[in-house]
Amino acid sequence: MKAPNYTAELTAQIVDDYQSGVSVEDIASAIDKSVRSVRSKLVREGVYVAKPKQASRKSDEPTKKELINHLEGIAPFAVDGFMGATKEAINELIKHLEAQ
Repeated sequence: MKAPNYTAELTAQIVDDYQSGVSVEDIASAIDKSVRSVRSKLVREGVYVAKPKQASRKSDEPTKKELINHLEGIAPFAVDGFMGATKEAINELIKHLEAQ
């Protein structure tokens, strides 16, 4: 029979450490297991709380859709094909059109 990855004692230890504020990375390092393994075990034990994801977008920057909508209002041509363009390219085009 294969030995379990986590004994009852080890499980109790990592749960206690995690609940005491020790990071998953530090726990994994201390017991010579991967962060993914420790996180999965903590999830199975019902104690892991995922960190809130950071918004990847800067709140003061317009979205690509907002830029396209603005471009649509000032461009003397159809803007349907610009969704594949980068935000930087769309911004440059808007600046160029507004300068005229």
